[in-house]
Amino acid sequence: MEDDCRPLLSTEYVGESCSNRDSTESLDSKIKRPFHVEPRNIVDDAQQERVSAEAAILNSRVHYYSRLTGSSDRLLSPPNHVIPQPEEIYIYSPLGTAFKVRSSESSSKNPSIVTIFAVWNTMMGTSILSIPWGIKQAGFTLGILILIFTGLLMLYCCYIVLHSPKSIPYVDTSNWEFPDVCRFYLGKFGQWSSLVFSMVSLIGAMVIYWVLMSNFLYNSGQFIYNYANHINVSDATLGTNGSEKVICPNPNTDWGGNSTHEILLLTNSGNTSDISSFGHWWSKTSTVPLYLIVLLLPLLCFRSAAFFARFTFLGTLSVIYLIALVTVKAVHLGFHLDFHWFDRSQFYVPEFRSLFPQLTGVLTLAFFIHNCIITLMKSNRHQENNVRDLSVAYLLVGLTYLYVGVLIFAAFPSPPLSKECIEPNFLDNFPSSDIMVFVARSFLLFQMITVYPLLGYLVRVQLMGQMFGSHYPSFFHVLLLNVMVVGAGVLMAMFYPNVGSIIRYSGAICGLALVFILPSLVHVKSLRRRGLLRWPSMLFHSLLILLGFANLVAQFIMEGTCRSLMIQPFGWWKLQERRIMSVLPLQCLLAMSSALRILRLQPEPLSRNTASWEPLR
Repeated sequence: MEDDCRPLLSTEYVGESCSNRDSTESLDSKIKRPFHVEPRNIVDDAQQERVSAEAAILNSRVHYYSRLTGSSDRLLSPPNHVIPQPEEIYIYSPLGTAFKVRSSESSSKNPSIVTIFAVWNTMMGTSILSIPWGIKQAGFTLGILILIFTGLLMLYCCYIVLHSPKSIPYVDTSNWEFPDVCRFYLGKFGQWSSLVFSMVSLIGAMVIYWVLMSNFLYNSGQFIYNYANHINVSDATLGTNGSEKVICPNPNTDWGGNSTHEILLLTNSGNTSDISSFGHWWSKTSTVPLYLIVLLLPLLCFRSAAFFARFTFLGTLSVIYLIALVTVKAVHLGFHLDFHWFDRSQFYVPEFRSLFPQLTGVLTLAFFIHNCIITLMKSNRHQENNVRDLSVAYLLVGLTYLYVGVLIFAAFPSPPLSKECIEPNFLDNFPSSDIMVFVARSFLLFQMITVYPLLGYLVRVQLMGQMFGSHYPSFFHVLLLNVMVVGAGVLMAMFYPNVGSIIRYSGAICGLALVFILPSLVHVKSLRRRGLLRWPSMLFHSLLILLGFANLVAQFIMEGTCRSLMIQPFGWWKLQERRIMSVLPLQCLLAMSSALRILRLQPEPLSRNTASWEPLR
């Protein structure tokens, strides 16, 4: 019995007498696996280990099976309990020595620090530009609390997704993704629903990229034109004086008091007719979104996206530069905070606001990585540390969002400007003549131009692979798909270029399925199959699903959305000139009316004293 516990590899010499050889049949097949390699394959002179007698006996069994595999009868193949795992293979010599084989697969694994920053880099996206706006919508104090709470909630749901393949017994799930897990527990409905919402998240990201690329290209072109023609500033914009200029592109003229803001008059020394002609052909919402088609539509038709994958490191550089930019601006501007817990003032917003669901929608997309977390964590060298590394990555992402959001909100100069002036893309609060912001926009523009074809490739692979069984069925199929995706981005950039609202709607829709519903259902099903389901767990995950529904419905029933819906028939073109939200899908109106019927709420009467109700002339 003592020999049964002896390891296969031993540092002690083994004697010639093997009185206990008949006991080797009881060896644990999972722990003490045999191995066999011909002696001529021993090429390493490194430190070697002695092979125990049990290992020699089991090696003979493997050698015997290897002689039988030449037969055409598959029943003579070695059973699984005899074949060693790849990580347990040793080169063995009849002379009694062996050493472990280092497979190329294990050497390609990444250490924990690389895995953590890979998750951080993948999760950090365009949402970081809208975090200050989201904090402004929720209130400074409530915004920080919501960011922490949402991060913890998203981490838990991501842990469920990561752990879901391992909870399936008696099935090899080493190559499974989350749609495969959904199919196992929920059937075809689970698989297709996860694929569809994953497609929605990718297409939503492509739409957001198009809007931002149009913005960055417009401002970069404006900077180059102004610099070449010695123009100080192009238009009259509400802003601050001084070396660090901050502007308010869309001011609200009704703050409940007399405005004391400093108006910065913008002058130029060039020809007025040339400036007017340039503005006609270089418009953020009329022409620039169309110019991008010439560049990006051909790139989407490439058969492979391997070339663009080489530029993924630009994402890390862009985030690092944004953090440096935020730090420099905060140091120069200083902090401007005044705490008003519930009352609104002329220059500050309350600490707790009813528009906080706009921040939850943004954060749902900001912390979203659930559809690819299994693939990312497979490259971790130490799989037992996956939960720890995932938690550290979420901590770094949360700290990055907090750093950028808090500094931009706190450093925004109030007075003379109101905190309400913080834009959904905080780079819009800096003039196009700002050199540091110009570099940031150029960096982000080039990064997005390289990432956009990668997103299009993922959309094509998932959609075409499921529909036609081929990733590239024909050039016509691919071109038709790309035209539809690009058309969606162009329409949004021209008629609804509100990055914050697009992000929160995309986050709430995708998060409902891929963050709240499917992971909760999979986890409950797994516990039920193993007989471990208890009512507290059932109640908690049911609340998660309800929270996802509430997050989606809340995006449509907030005051800002209701006001935009009701003013749309009266003055859409007037509002478009003022760059105020105008177009929302019909589903928004239907969801809002249904929610009002259910909750029996009456919308507040809108006052015609506000600027948005000004009659058209």
